[in-house]
Amino acid sequence: MKKIILLAAVALMNTAVFAQTWKVNKAHSHFTFTITHLAVSDVDGVFKDFDATITASKPDFSDAKVEFVAQTASVNTGVDQRDGHLKSPDFFDVAKYPTVNFVSTAIKTTSPSHYKLTGNLTLNGVTKPVTLDLVYRGTITNPMTKAPDAGFSVSGSINRSDFTFGSKFGSPMLSDEVTFKASGEFDKAN
Repeated sequence: MKKIILLAAVALMNTAVFAQTWKVNKAHSHFTFTITHLAVSDVDGVFKDFDATITASKPDFSDAKVEFVAQTASVNTGVDQRDGHLKSPDFFDVAKYPTVNFVSTAIKTTSPSHYKLTGNLTLNGVTKPVTLDLVYRGTITNPMTKAPDAGFSVSGSINRSDFTFGSKFGSPMLSDEVTFKASGEFDKAN
């Protein structure tokens, strides 16, 4: 019994010792979303203010834990009037819900460097589980900083009705499905 407890303790210590934290490099990263308007036109937007952290102990990130937060007031579609409407209680309600959050709960390898990332997404005060496609694009030594950088892309979709988001606007006006894609570099923090 002592051997089992000792082995478990060593395994936990090794995970803690080798866990590395990676912070998003905002200058080389983006988070975009797309929704269909009137069933004929796609409208794209971005969050200009966001943060993300990845923690992993394995070099292929197959045990990654991901946290993401976007400031809803930073939503930008390139049209000021639409952005103002998106910030209103009809959609993001930025005064009441200043952030969109994602915290991963599990990761599953589907092929080398490709994963299914499951986690809890909080939008408009509603938290629901979602599963995303995550691709690890590799780790390099940044020629400018001489520090390690890792690249990732993530994509997926949600039904906005699951989050009571924009509920005044039915699917003839705006598609229920909202797709998104994020891509970026992460700098090793420790």
